[in-house]
Amino acid sequence: MKRLAVLGSTGSIGRNVLDVARQFPERFKIVGLAAGQNLPLLQEQIRAFRPAVVSVRNSNLAEELVQMLPPGSTTRIVNGLEGAKEVAAATEADLLVSAMVGAVGLEPTLTAIGQGIAVALANKETLVTAGALVMEAARGRGVPIIPIDSEHSAIFQAIQGNQPQDIRRLWLTASGGPFLRKSQEELAGVTAAAALQHPNWSMGPKITIDSATLMNKGLEVIEASVLFRLPPDRIEVHVHPQSIIHSLVEYIDGSVIAQLGIPDMRVPISYALAYPERLPLDLPPLNLFQVGQLSFEPPDMERFPCLRLAYEALKAGGDMPAVLNAANEIAVAAFLKGAIAFPDIPRIISQVMASHSVQPLTSLEQVLAVDGWARQKAETLISQQREYITA
Repeated sequence: MKRLAVLGSTGSIGRNVLDVARQFPERFKIVGLAAGQNLPLLQEQIRAFRPAVVSVRNSNLAEELVQMLPPGSTTRIVNGLEGAKEVAAATEADLLVSAMVGAVGLEPTLTAIGQGIAVALANKETLVTAGALVMEAARGRGVPIIPIDSEHSAIFQAIQGNQPQDIRRLWLTASGGPFLRKSQEELAGVTAAAALQHPNWSMGPKITIDSATLMNKGLEVIEASVLFRLPPDRIEVHVHPQSIIHSLVEYIDGSVIAQLGIPDMRVPISYALAYPERLPLDLPPLNLFQVGQLSFEPPDMERFPCLRLAYEALKAGGDMPAVLNAANEIAVAAFLKGAIAFPDIPRIISQVMASHSVQPLTSLEQVLAVDGWARQKAETLISQQREYITA
């Protein structure tokens, strides 16, 4: 039986992870959970899986959760960053599912790697902000990192049995989000409510907005570069609105291997949890005759400049991807609150990046420092914009 610790258990990925674990109780045991503030759902998860340790965002939430547990519960409640680290590394887990949203997942994931715990990675920001450090730590401990993102899982599956030197390039597919056909003028007026209506996938608010701006695909390009050790000019993005082909690998002999499937995250999740085996999921099979047509087109980086900014950050290297990610997190949060318009997201990111001088990536402390600087810079730019508008 494989023991699982799950960071981000109440999020979209976390809920699907627990759904897969629930279907195969003889194969998986949940030993630790970390979540934010969705206490009712977390209470249900504790009742269903009885983990040894559970972490929440802060001490107030921890006290509230303790009061919600049934008498005699043996689950220990911790909180904050240290609590998430404890869930990641002190639960005797065989596999950590890193599914927190944002750079907050970096330190707990590194903590697990330091303890020699394998990682099923859905938190792309971990590799975006500190990819070289994370991969070096994983290699040093002999720890496998198995991707959960559907695109990276597809590549991971397509390279099995092949040699890395035989890869010519990677093709990441993108749905295009809800605004694929909108003009720049129309994009200027989109609302957060409209941006949260993804046509194919069910995801949390931040990732859904990233999909609408194509930043999610940009972060995935950076993650793919780190995971599969390829430069940016060998990683392409193609818009594929049907979300049936999840990514492709082209080899030096002209062969292209793709992974296809219905757009359901339980497929790549189950593959990561059971790797190298596959689980018999109770999901509808892919019916290509019913799909009828698969289409592709290049992304428009003029209307969706976040993808271009991600490529620029990757080419700049060093700590620039961490700056990109931090600025994006602040800008997306501001858009969701109605503080800035949709086109302001890439504008804020671009200005923060332009204010930064790239430095080689050398330590976790450096990553945390530049992350904090970029967040503060983005907050300042947003505040200045609001003061200008209201003046």
